[in-house]
Amino acid sequence: MLSKSQISFINSLKQKKYREEHRLFIAEGAKIVPELLNSAIVVKQVYATSDFLRNNVILATVERFEIKENELERISGLTKANEVLAVCETPKYVLDNESLKGKLTLVLDDIKDPGNLGTIIRIADWFGIENIVCSSESVDAFNQKVVQSTMGSIARIKVHYTSLTEFIGFQISNFKLPVYGALLEGKNIYSEKLSSEGLIVIGNESRGISEEVQKLITDKISILSFSHFKSGGGEAESLNAAIATSIICSEFRRR
Repeated sequence: MLSKSQISFINSLKQKKYREEHRLFIAEGAKIVPELLNSAIVVKQVYATSDFLRNNVILATVERFEIKENELERISGLTKANEVLAVCETPKYVLDNESLKGKLTLVLDDIKDPGNLGTIIRIADWFGIENIVCSSESVDAFNQKVVQSTMGSIARIKVHYTSLTEFIGFQISNFKLPVYGALLEGKNIYSEKLSSEGLIVIGNESRGISEEVQKLITDKISILSFSHFKSGGGEAESLNAAIATSIICSEFRRR
């Protein structure tokens, strides 16, 4: 049976300040938790139903607590609790600038929506992009909604937070990496020459890429809508940040 202190502590991790204080985060569900258990992420505790514990291998180093479904609901952040909740160590990543040479890196300028960030992490995983660099104001990658949206990809992608102007400026000065920016006024991505290395900047959901970061972009690119090529057709204002990221990454990898 869960104690009041356990319930209080787990629920506190739904807030960023307590996640940072304890360097712990929460993951839930029979799809995500087994992935984390089999990854480099350190899982500290597992709170699960008897069915989950019986059907999954959990290392002896992981504390396990068999609980009832109604107890799981008291600590769950999901609309409907799903078999298991894990408390995990937040990994510490060092941004090795030199290691980005020869690779594509996603750069996120003030992404606020947890679902968008989680989906972008999944996209990076799918397209073999190892690092995502976020502005300091972007949503926390270990926010529970972000973690759930990654569907386990959070275990494989390194997410860093820093000043984007300093980071991008350093890359340009030291490694001459191209900086691609997704902008409505950019050139058609389907006809532009694309490099196999560089930074791909995705802007805020409503404001796009900030003026400060735009000044550092070397290659402005845009995903032209189908209606752009048809006279008299209506045109959507813009694409969702995660959808745009998916299309852009696909085009880079296709080349």
